[in-house]
Amino acid sequence: MAEYEEATTNYGAAKTPKFVAPTGDDFGGKKEFKSPKQPYDHFMDAEGVPVYREIGFEDVRDLELGDWARTGGRGAYIQLLGTEELWGMHLIEVPPGGALEIDQHIYEKIMYVVEGAGTTEVWRNGMTDTAPQTFEWGQGSLFGIPLNAPHRLVNGSGKRALLIAGTTAPAVLNMYDNREFIFANPYPFAERYDGKSDFFDYRDELVADPVRGRAMQVTNLIPDLPNLDMPLDNQRGPGTKRIQPWMANARFYMKVLEFQVGRYAPAHHHPPSAILICIKGGGFTYTWPLEASLKPWEAGNGDMVKRVDYRPGGMVAAAPGGGDWVHQHFATSAEPLRVLAMNGPPSARIAGLLAPPGATLKSSNLGRSEGGKSIEFWDEDPHIRAEFEAQLAKNGITTRMPPELYVRPEGR
Repeated sequence: MAEYEEATTNYGAAKTPKFVAPTGDDFGGKKEFKSPKQPYDHFMDAEGVPVYREIGFEDVRDLELGDWARTGGRGAYIQLLGTEELWGMHLIEVPPGGALEIDQHIYEKIMYVVEGAGTTEVWRNGMTDTAPQTFEWGQGSLFGIPLNAPHRLVNGSGKRALLIAGTTAPAVLNMYDNREFIFANPYPFAERYDGKSDFFDYRDELVADPVRGRAMQVTNLIPDLPNLDMPLDNQRGPGTKRIQPWMANARFYMKVLEFQVGRYAPAHHHPPSAILICIKGGGFTYTWPLEASLKPWEAGNGDMVKRVDYRPGGMVAAAPGGGDWVHQHFATSAEPLRVLAMNGPPSARIAGLLAPPGATLKSSNLGRSEGGKSIEFWDEDPHIRAEFEAQLAKNGITTRMPPELYVRPEGR
């Protein structure tokens, strides 16, 4: 048996110490203990590339990558705070004129192109000796890899390509903890990928999300996400646009939000899992634990508020800790701020909306006075508006927030 490692959950393969029962009224076990490493953490460690655990980054292109033997490229893992054991991310670089190794796995993967251009080759499971299905992508493309389908990224250009991948790998690795089962599984999952020639054709039709009734786009490839025409949604503030892409028949939940120039979203709170990736414009996010108060600066807890500034290629964890976190997003650039928000599965968890099937749920985007989890502008900490307008002034931009939003309606 392996030597015992304190911060591990691999109990069956470790030589654990003998249990000593407490005597009298003494406290049994440890009063303090280390957060254990899960199989996915050990997997990342063994991959030989950097692992970044932060609240966010201004631009992931600033991160150092490492040679990644398994993929044939360079890359790094990203596990932003609050997403541990829920879902994972990694960066992968495809060298100029190069191609990665063929990869397949029984976890879901959604990919966003930060820079560069190339093609993806996809095969049905067990058919890599036949011609692959191929599709092209460029900077700003978003696409889904079908579950357990062999695939390879190819870069025929003279510049590197850099992609962000969001995956369900943590749940799968932690559940099965068997790499052959995960990376060499022969099951075809034909209901996820049928190999039809139009599988990666772009589809622009919008349908209503069957759960929330908001705009959903069912397509396995969006060629240019930063410039995609999107409809009004208004749930995260007046003028906000939103779509929910659904790709590769996956359970991976994500949406795209756009905040207009000179505007910001009302703060709201929910448990962790959401990661915002800036794909156009720029701005910043405030996030703080609910126990710091809904008005943290007024309460003298401004030091508990975390701020991350970002530009295209940047990202932030909306709720980087346990329990409910309040977070708020601000557009401070001369063009609209557009973000790709990845949540991983399941979608209901991120708003704390877990309930038995059939139960009626209320949108967390409703104001708190209406039973939701959003802080109305007229009830927010005054520091927020002042800081937003000061940041706009530095950028030569004037606020476009309607003054009436800050006036408490009668009866509330």
